[in-house]
Amino acid sequence: MVSSPFTVSQERKLVTELPGPKSRELHARRLKTVSRGAGTLVDIYMDHGSGAILVDVDGNQIIDLGCGIGVTTIGHAHPAVAAAAAAQANKLTHTLFTVTPYENYLRVAEKLAEITPGDFEKRSILVNSGAEAVENAVKIARKFTGRRAIATLDHAFHGRTNLTMAMTYRPWPERAGMGPFPGEIYSVPTSYPFRDPEGMTGVEAAERTIDYINTHIGATELAAFFVEPIQGDGGIVIPAPGFFETMSAFCTENGIVFVSDEIQAGIARTGAWYAIEHSGVVPDLVTSAKGIAGGFPLAAVTGRAEIMDAVQPGGIGGTFGGNPVSTAAALAVFETIESDGLIAEAQRVERAFFARIGDWAERFSVVGEVRGKGAMIGVELVLPGTRKPNPEALTAIIKHATTNGVIVLDAGSWDSVLRFLPSVVISEELIDDAATVIEEVLTLLENA
Repeated sequence: MVSSPFTVSQERKLVTELPGPKSRELHARRLKTVSRGAGTLVDIYMDHGSGAILVDVDGNQIIDLGCGIGVTTIGHAHPAVAAAAAAQANKLTHTLFTVTPYENYLRVAEKLAEITPGDFEKRSILVNSGAEAVENAVKIARKFTGRRAIATLDHAFHGRTNLTMAMTYRPWPERAGMGPFPGEIYSVPTSYPFRDPEGMTGVEAAERTIDYINTHIGATELAAFFVEPIQGDGGIVIPAPGFFETMSAFCTENGIVFVSDEIQAGIARTGAWYAIEHSGVVPDLVTSAKGIAGGFPLAAVTGRAEIMDAVQPGGIGGTFGGNPVSTAAALAVFETIESDGLIAEAQRVERAFFARIGDWAERFSVVGEVRGKGAMIGVELVLPGTRKPNPEALTAIIKHATTNGVIVLDAGSWDSVLRFLPSVVISEELIDDAATVIEEVLTLLENA
């Protein structure tokens, strides 16, 4: 593993119960001022962090397998990112790019043109968040094609704005009571190998999707087809080989814009710059966010020049999109990924996880499957002897893990997938320690 200048020892260390007294005090204050709608997975309040370790306000050192849902891919408080952001903040904190531009925005767009799939001419727009990137991708695709319909995959998650909630699959909790939603958004079948009919290939799953599009929407009505190459909130769902290739060919034949939503899976997390690369498919548009700026708010849409340039000047943009400080942080992230070989580190993390927990489905009857790519791992939990979802097991695992100093994430349309999104600098020792904590509750569930 590459060496990194961690400011916190990379070990789990508990000095109080979790949540500790200071966290409980802060939580009491929170209940008086913060909307309950901004719910949290665990009421442990953090003070600082380094690498794959978070330190809470009570001094507990906690293994972070969540990264703020995939954001701190290169580690918490990376010195290069902090230094770049601080230097930029001392020079210029804001001037709207569409009023008076600046070089950082250009440098980020140039780097995105370099690292996104495809050797054609590209353009980018920088925005604030993943949901905003997805919304702009919808607008751009509609403008380019002159069509209105948008297709997303079952189990997808594309954001929490009104439009992106319409593109998100499950109703609870994101969409409940939030409608009405925009029309011309269609959810279509995906390839979900663990839950598809036994033996179904990726090509066969794609044929099912194409038939649905043809019979429910009409290919000539479809502006864009949105995919997450690996569905994060959907449960680390990775379509079978051949699915994306077949769907990409269908889109090309029918003038449909193929959009790879890489908000969670992109920026080196899966052992490639972008997860779609694992299938060999070159999308027309790519959305980036989360890990792009090491914790600073930034997102992007990048794609074919002729598609991106179809929008009239002033048709896309936003006050804080491509902020000077966020773009400085992003440039430091890009440089760190390359200088520290972090794409290879993501591949190392994948090997370490599968070496440590790859046999869980054989050892524990509540585990149906362990799957993933790079530092993006899912454990599907089932009722023993079946493939029925087991959300109660997930609840028990999260409670045990978090009270013992391991932050994990929930996922899946049935809330039954344990999700790991660690930093790519996490050590094998931390992976082993976290797995040992989780195995304690898996053993209890097995013997219940």
